[in-house]
Amino acid sequence: MNKTKLLLATCFLLAFSLQAQIKDPVATEVWKPVPRVVSPGSASNTAPSDAIMLFDGKNTSEWTHGDGSDVKWEMGDGFMTVVKGAGGIKTKRNFGDCQLHIEWRTPAKVMKEGQGRGNSGIFLQSRYELQVLDSYENTTYSNGQAGSIYKQSIPLVNACRAPGEWQTYDIIYTAPRFNEDGVKVASARITVLHNGVLIQNNTEIKGTTEYIGLPKNNKHGKAPLMLQDHSDPVSYRNIWIREL
Repeated sequence: MNKTKLLLATCFLLAFSLQAQIKDPVATEVWKPVPRVVSPGSASNTAPSDAIMLFDGKNTSEWTHGDGSDVKWEMGDGFMTVVKGAGGIKTKRNFGDCQLHIEWRTPAKVMKEGQGRGNSGIFLQSRYELQVLDSYENTTYSNGQAGSIYKQSIPLVNACRAPGEWQTYDIIYTAPRFNEDGVKVASARITVLHNGVLIQNNTEIKGTTEYIGLPKNNKHGKAPLMLQDHSDPVSYRNIWIREL
């Protein structure tokens, strides 16, 4: 075995050993530093001419549940809302590098705190979660608040609007690259503007965003965009994407 393969094998064994030791989700929560709060402005949210309109508020024809069934989320006046227990939804199309615009709203009536307050998530390539949460005057672990790459990267600032107000994410995403042997040679990277405020700046995504344990980096290609059912009635509207 040459030195490169020996080093890779050693790193894999060390990562596997560490992963096996982590059994508690608290082990990967980061509570400090806490991102400072800024007040967002307003911005135009009109889709460009070359965008794929994934949800225009009228139908869910671009989406399906994981089992292939039609979307069972509740349709409102130009938006759709998570129905507890219905399951997450995913796009019928697969995507890699992209520009994504998505608008979301947490419930106006605050019933819980922390991770139980307007929780959902946007999963790029079905694996990498950009957290959706009501983080307006709501304390939780920093790498799990709105705008975090879940359990990995804390947002630069907290740009959340108040509960019940519509919010926007504008995302530039570069997919990870793998060689023929399945080894990752370049991490995914993401830039995110939350309500027009930069919160992730060309941030490395270290691998899958796990609730318990460390990121995984199994080889994959293009995959659906997913929206999470985390049991909270989070609403979405005006979702469009540009393939890059």
